[in-house]
Amino acid sequence: MCNKDKYIKFCEQVNINIFAQPWWLDAIVGSENWDVVLNDKGGKVIGALPYSFEKTNKGIIIKEGKLTQKSGIYIDYPKNQKYTSKLSFERKTINSLIEELEKKEIRSYSQNFDYSFTNWLPFYWKGYNQTTRYTYVIEDTSDFEKLYNEIDATTRNLIRKAEKIVRVEKGISIEEFYKINNMTFERKGMKIPYNIELLKRIENECSTRNCRETIYAIDEENNIHAAIYLVWDKESMYYLLGGINPEFKGSNATSLLLLEAIKLASSMKLKFDFEGSMNKDIEKFFSSFGGIQKQYFTITKDFKFDLRKSMETFILGAPKLKGIIKKVIK
Repeated sequence: MCNKDKYIKFCEQVNINIFAQPWWLDAIVGSENWDVVLNDKGGKVIGALPYSFEKTNKGIIIKEGKLTQKSGIYIDYPKNQKYTSKLSFERKTINSLIEELEKKEIRSYSQNFDYSFTNWLPFYWKGYNQTTRYTYVIEDTSDFEKLYNEIDATTRNLIRKAEKIVRVEKGISIEEFYKINNMTFERKGMKIPYNIELLKRIENECSTRNCRETIYAIDEENNIHAAIYLVWDKESMYYLLGGINPEFKGSNATSLLLLEAIKLASSMKLKFDFEGSMNKDIEKFFSSFGGIQKQYFTITKDFKFDLRKSMETFILGAPKLKGIIKKVIK
């Protein structure tokens, strides 16, 4: 059984978020552009590191696919471990996965890890770098009335104003959503970084699995003010994409749409993940909804060409030449 087949079974046993699911990776980068390394003990997978990549003549570039918030390492921990035993198990599993990964011809590495992954020390010891990023998560959505009261007073006021201007509907077409989504980039003088075909693949896969919804705000004259695209897995709902018609920016419809999204997550007993942003204004907006700030890691490494290692590999089995080459490259 190949690693991908083993990983598919592993995903059925362990809580893997939507962005690291095999079908999501297939939709985003294609089956030929992602792979997985495993820690397999006695036929049982205890750790997995799925990754998407781009091939170059200097090796593969490991990076997140578009519209993919996170991937990283997933570990199936034994039950009832002591904390010290858990740390030891974690270190061994992570080290094993890094060693397997580095057997690949890697040019550069960059992945965002789930906020539940907190121990990046094994990466640090092997020369990787880390940047801390933030998202906001509403962990307990069971009491919607309590959630509403936790929202900042200014944001609640914007929601009440929006309710007087627009109504909330579900089920906008993916083409219409993309049009609204693109307006946000055009307003900022930016080119949208993904095409409609990619969004259609996400729509198709998520619709098949009943794990997506579009919510939009429309006025009495049938003008769409804003729209958001939500996806979810067994544990969390994610604010994947949003768009605002700049002509109606003043209606503050996005605030109302996010409230409706949180209400939907509450009805499904899911956490709500805003997916975060390092942009100051966006961070302020997200934090006003009362979520808990969560740290997550972007772990990176550039792999430089190692002449000594390459030459020694090339002349393996030729001791005399090996000695000569060592002198030359000292």
